Amino acid sequence: MWVAYAVGSAFFAGVTSILAKCGIRKTDSTVATAVRTIVILFFSWLIVWIVGSGNQIGSIDGRTLLFLVLSGAATGASWLCYFRALQLGNINQVVPIDKSSTILTIVLALIFLQEGISLPKFVAVLAIAAGIFLMIEKKETTKKTSERGWMLYAVGSAFFASLTSILGKIGISGVESNLGTAIRTAVVLVMAWGMVLITGKQKEVRKIDRKELLFICSSGIATGASWLCYYRALQEDPPAW
Repeated sequence: MWVAYAVGSAFFAGVTSILAKCGIRKTDSTVATAVRTIVILFFSWLIVWIVGSGNQIGSIDGRTLLFLVLSGAATGASWLCYFRALQLGNINQVVPIDKSSTILTIVLALIFLQEGISLPKFVAVLAIAAGIFLMIEKKETTKKTSERGWMLYAVGSAFFASLTSILGKIGISGVESNLGTAIRTAVVLVMAWGMVLITGKQKEVRKIDRKELLFICSSGIATGASWLCYYRALQEDPPAW
């Protein structure tokens, strides 16, 4: 069953990238991240209420809560990097680099979770790496991106996304996946709005174009759906998948 959840997560993640790109043409990426996190928080806690797992909050042990918070912080950092990269670069360049987090996650899972790696999986990792390289190189030869800082942000997004997977895997081992997702989202919300306040961009929230606001909120819904599928899949299978 985890395969269905994993496929669902990939689908909604793909939709998120398109919607998010449309929503940050004029809107600052940090502001957009903070706004869409509100949507995700509402969506995730709504699911918690529907499945009735909210009463389990008091039973979460300290270790599980710690890793959920750390996972949320890593997610927040990944998002801030990812949407900044999307704003600066081409989506066909940014997304492949971001998805290279799969490779790093497999390596980290091998180191920290002692999850073995079979020959077929090793070959698949090499194929993913080669595919990512070819996708980036192909785009570079056809169109140069005016802003070169996107790659640094894209790499940062991939790194923090891999940490999210490892920390999230440990964190949701002792809690219902929907509840774990909701708690993590609350951490991301605090982090995202903290960045808005620190950078003094809170006034830009009122200036968001209505059309872009619609895309930002829609990307939040897609992200929420992707998360719920992803962390349900994580509970049933290792993060390397």
